Amino acid sequence: MEFSDVIARRRMVRNYDPDRPVPAPARDRLLRAAQRAPSAGFTQGTEFLVLESPADRETFWAATTPAVHEAPPEPPAPPAALASADQSTAIPAGRWLAGMRRAPLLVVCFSHRQAYADRYGEPDKHEDDIDTRWQVPYWHIDTGFTALMMLLDAVDQGLGACFFGVPTNRVGALRDAFGVPGGYTPVGVVSVGYPAPDHRPASLHRPRRGVADVAHLGHWSRR
Repeated sequence: MEFSDVIARRRMVRNYDPDRPVPAPARDRLLRAAQRAPSAGFTQGTEFLVLESPADRETFWAATTPAVHEAPPEPPAPPAALASADQSTAIPAGRWLAGMRRAPLLVVCFSHRQAYADRYGEPDKHEDDIDTRWQVPYWHIDTGFTALMMLLDAVDQGLGACFFGVPTNRVGALRDAFGVPGGYTPVGVVSVGYPAPDHRPASLHRPRRGVADVAHLGHWSRR
């Protein structure tokens, strides 16, 4: 697939075919793609928690979505409803969770601040205080890059994927459930699988901003 087609086709997929697992070679390719993401100082501080077994995925959802976890999943809408754009509304939490829980692969992306502090304390960098010298926490940004690489590679492999976050008040439960050390921060999760029919979210009706709306040419006052 041409790279321009990958970019054009990328979207967040929130419902998956539960009967089609992600093959191990496809999973490994996703992770290799993630490792090709930019990394400040080539620190490579991002690490991944890869969850594939039904038990591991159930543990993840139980730890991160306790309030909704016990609600019975809603059945998928009939194909006739999916064909109508008028059906596009905000996705109820129960429906969102039901579709996401069908993803056969979850990759939790963790940033590691200390890895960057150690790397930038080395002789070729000599930056002792990255918290004050850096305008933004690049350990989080680099981890976001790895997630984007997986989202794009999923499209190229004919897979669907979605990036979503872990609620702040559930991070501790996630760490406890999987033995994650305290120095690692879950920046987000990439769900992966083969797409299944789904409701069109209302956000798809929002027009995409054009280049002229977002690009300032030479000066902020110029478009």
